[in-house]
Amino acid sequence: MHLFEPLTIRELSIPNRIVVSPMSQYISKNGYANDWHFAHLSRFALGGAGLIFIEACAVEERGRRTHGDLGLWEDGQIKELQRLTSFVKQQGATTGIQLAHAGRKASERRPWHGETPVNDEDQKIRGEAPWQSVAPSDLPYAEDWHIPQQLTLSDIGQLKNNFKSAAARSLEAGFDVIEIYAAHGFLLHQFYSPIANKRDDKYGGSFDARIRLSIEVVEEIRTVWPESKPLFFRLSATDWLEEGWQVEDSIKFSKRLKEVGVDLIDCSSGGIGGSGKQQKIPLGPAFQAPLAKEIRDNADILTMAVGLIWQAKSANAIIEQENADLVAIAREFLNDPNWALHAAEELNKDSEFSLWKPQFGWWLNKRERLLKRLGFKS
Repeated sequence: MHLFEPLTIRELSIPNRIVVSPMSQYISKNGYANDWHFAHLSRFALGGAGLIFIEACAVEERGRRTHGDLGLWEDGQIKELQRLTSFVKQQGATTGIQLAHAGRKASERRPWHGETPVNDEDQKIRGEAPWQSVAPSDLPYAEDWHIPQQLTLSDIGQLKNNFKSAAARSLEAGFDVIEIYAAHGFLLHQFYSPIANKRDDKYGGSFDARIRLSIEVVEEIRTVWPESKPLFFRLSATDWLEEGWQVEDSIKFSKRLKEVGVDLIDCSSGGIGGSGKQQKIPLGPAFQAPLAKEIRDNADILTMAVGLIWQAKSANAIIEQENADLVAIAREFLNDPNWALHAAEELNKDSEFSLWKPQFGWWLNKRERLLKRLGFKS
């Protein structure tokens, strides 16, 4: 296997193993996509990526992380997303949407405003008021954060329906893949991690109780998401806390997720918050790829590696060594929207710009020949 080999999941063929990871832009108004999202994501389709995810989309308004988050909680939000998926598919790429609920991390400022809770100052400066967040338990995300409201059983029933409705809208919007966002301290992660979940009902306590909501969300989505279409699940493979969620839990969890219709685990880590002492994170190039391999090998499920991957050879090695089946790249695509095409050249998969759109490739190939003829390149 290599980075530019296609991958078929169910009835979807992804043209290569390069995935644009969801990257929130915080520029939406009332959850609606706009021209910025179209321009931002279209670049990656022209740049050779195989699967392009839009940013996290909240399944209900109070599930947004910030006022600028995208959403898919009402039908009006579908139209602009249809324009985007149509264009991306015309360029030969596939499209993904990440369905999310921020839980106790909701009502937060945009990163460049501080990544702290929204307060009265934001309302005065930007006209953006705080709102009540919800969570499995009434534990704040961190010190000096708002206290979330504990979800009732009735609330949980509505939440599952909101994920289902958002999945149905995702289908209408033309997406090829849904990814359920259950990592980085978002709501579903809050439920399965013992750090954030202190409930004593059927959704808390034991391992089976803490994963129950995620399993039920998958089951609800699968009632409206066609059998022909893949379903991904992004989890934090470890909390990096001794008393928290561990890789062994993720392996067991992934087996259960596969049974109810999940096709691939997107393997990230951390983000749960709390006051526990964090283990030393082995930060470095592709530092989470070993997590993807461990889950892939032991849960017998497809995985995606993500995190500090920016070098073509490193990304290719992940696929060649069967550590994961897809490689997700985020900020490096912001730096170079043509990363996939440049990677193909570096890995000797395209020496004559044949993978580029002809509107670009013809001119670049002509320039290359001219530079060589003039002696400026060998």
